[in-house]
Amino acid sequence: MYDSKRCDTLSVGRALIFVALVAVLTLAPTRTAAQEKPYLNAVKLTFLSWSSGSTKISYERAFPRLEQSGELCASFISMGHDKYDNNPLGFTLRYGHKFFVAGYDAQKPLQGFYVRPEAIYSHYDYTHSVTGLRTPARMGALLATVGYQLCVRRFIADAWVGGGYSFGTPAETGYYHGFQTWKWFNTTNENIALSFSIRLGFLF
Repeated sequence: MYDSKRCDTLSVGRALIFVALVAVLTLAPTRTAAQEKPYLNAVKLTFLSWSSGSTKISYERAFPRLEQSGELCASFISMGHDKYDNNPLGFTLRYGHKFFVAGYDAQKPLQGFYVRPEAIYSHYDYTHSVTGLRTPARMGALLATVGYQLCVRRFIADAWVGGGYSFGTPAETGYYHGFQTWKWFNTTNENIALSFSIRLGFLF
């Protein structure tokens, strides 16, 4: 026997369940890229630093409220190919503070175009090509660099170029495993420092 009341009750029940499901799917929060927790830290290696006689490792921390970041880099001189064949041994320390000026993304606080004032100190000994003696190189530099940093998921790439003022006890090569002094167009100036490179790493 056909029970119209029972069918009506079932229809109403199904309708209520359908409405409830639509409401849940519509109102329930969904996990989107905008809601992902941004990565504020990065560890990077300076690309091809091994080909110039050192290994450079850097750590960067974002300050998202300021749209800035700070980066500390250590260079272990002798861990790499000795391109000048002078057996360098020592270290370089550098700190740079990045001010993001374009392309900044709150969900990627380490991405964008930046200006970076930077201080560098290079400390190492090497074998002089003329005297054959172990010779000290102790150089500092104050630089201004401009660059761009790209973040893709957990991958980060950083490229920059810049220059500034250098001072101290120079090396005959003019290269300080973090910057080099002016040796172009048959001229030399130990007080002009240049820096350009690429760093690759991961975010966390």
